[in-house]
Amino acid sequence: DILDAEERLRVVSGWNDTAVEVAPATLPELFAGQVVRTPEAVALVADGVEVSYRELDARVNRLARLLMSRGVGPESLVGVCLERGADLVVAVLAVLKAGGAYVPLDPEYPAGRLGSMIEDAAPAVVLASQASVGCLPEGMAVLVDAAETAVELAELSADTVPLDGLLPGHPAYVIFTSGSTGRPKGVVVSHAGVVNRLVWMQERFGLGSDDRVLLKTPFGFDVSVWELFWPLLWGAGLVVARPGGHRDPGYLASLIVRERVSTVHFVPSMLEVFLAVPAAAGCVGLRRVVCSGEALSVAAQERFFEVFEGVGLHNLYGPTEASVDVTAWECGSGGVAGGVPIGAPVANTRVFVLDGSLRPVPVGVAGELYLAGVQVARGYVGRARLTSERFVACPFGSGVRMYRTGDRVRWNADGQLEYLGRADEQVKIRGFRIEPGEVQSVLVEHPGVVRAAVVAREEAPGDVRLIGYVIPAEGGLPADLRDFMSERLPEYMVPSAFVVLGELPVTVNGKLDRKALPTPDYAALAGSGRAPANAREEIVCAAFADVLGLAQVGVDDDFYRLG
Repeated sequence: DILDAEERLRVVSGWNDTAVEVAPATLPELFAGQVVRTPEAVALVADGVEVSYRELDARVNRLARLLMSRGVGPESLVGVCLERGADLVVAVLAVLKAGGAYVPLDPEYPAGRLGSMIEDAAPAVVLASQASVGCLPEGMAVLVDAAETAVELAELSADTVPLDGLLPGHPAYVIFTSGSTGRPKGVVVSHAGVVNRLVWMQERFGLGSDDRVLLKTPFGFDVSVWELFWPLLWGAGLVVARPGGHRDPGYLASLIVRERVSTVHFVPSMLEVFLAVPAAAGCVGLRRVVCSGEALSVAAQERFFEVFEGVGLHNLYGPTEASVDVTAWECGSGGVAGGVPIGAPVANTRVFVLDGSLRPVPVGVAGELYLAGVQVARGYVGRARLTSERFVACPFGSGVRMYRTGDRVRWNADGQLEYLGRADEQVKIRGFRIEPGEVQSVLVEHPGVVRAAVVAREEAPGDVRLIGYVIPAEGGLPADLRDFMSERLPEYMVPSAFVVLGELPVTVNGKLDRKALPTPDYAALAGSGRAPANAREEIVCAAFADVLGLAQVGVDDDFYRLG
């Protein structure tokens, strides 16, 4: 062990001293308490219509009773296939009041993906709209917002539903995330984990009755969990963005102003797009902006404070396999050495930076991040083997589990974590191990580059190349970009090609869509110079063309610029 006793104590226990008292509770229990405290306050704003806590609770109670009549209770799952709106909020709360756990089924997903999610989750029933029911596989038990359902709901009592039998350890939701095998995996998260996360958030940010939180994150992304529940459990207002509205920065800016939104979340890539919209500066009612889901760049942080002076910016981190976020950092204007940290662990959470033998690494040394504490998920629904691989015994506490994130981080001297990229994004090119995240961080340092992404593409079987996708500052690719990279990285880490884009493609969750990135056109770069003048030059050019897989190569062409 290369750590002395003092440093080992610091990284294992000292910086993980996060224990606080959180009263055991479930989400519907806390919501019911808020309804009693502020029945006439505005709970929900959707499509310009305001709904009070009392009115919302009445709708929820009726639907919860209908679900209970269909056999929904603790440990049962209910699919929710609805677009973002008031009905979605009612459906989620009703599932929880009935004792079940909700499973987001995004109507935008392909039918095959929805089918595999339903197959794994085996929901007792699916809540759908008339517009979304066509997305679901045949043979499902589905409750649709049709006339007969409305009649049945009208006959049920709107009085408070008793919460007997629902415990903090029961599941609250199952959110599916991408799997390395190509099949999505459903993460089971308990009420205890979510409540702990929300209590910490309330202690940290102090949401008040005059606050309004924007629900804009896609339903299948776990950030939507705190967006939805946090305001409703502490008497604030929940403003629901229209379906698809999260992709439109102009609409978001107008909605924030019109509905007096004070709290909003952005994936860093979308934050940069939002800040570029002139209307963003008019969102003067914002009090706090939360970022998570991707690494937050120093440039984006600085741009934020240029646009929003006095508004809090918070960088949070957490995998789907935990109750949303597990570390947090409050950003400030000014330079940040080593990038924007993801911060320190939240309440009742411990984080460990370990080597391949599960030993703590020293401060400043990269290792894999492991999580322990109440917010760690129960596991993957119907995937016992995968659960045992990723949720492992913790060597720093008897009977404790920890989750292996696959993320590379390091402690800094102040006890804050710095994110370094994914452990499983490491690639091997011509025998060299390369982290694309490291190359990307150098690429965005160029003054002519606004944003960038670096990915490894297999152009042909066994032919793996690094490609840099660049959004330039002034429309064209900087002429010295390759020289800039070569000055900072060894040759094998310099991308084979740079592709200029107007914007980086993103998924429905706002993350980089690698599959939508275009293939570089190497042929367009080749053969434009002097043609071979003799047999020797013809042979050399032909050899280059053969190795590079191009039709022709000119005498003056650069081997590395052609890939």
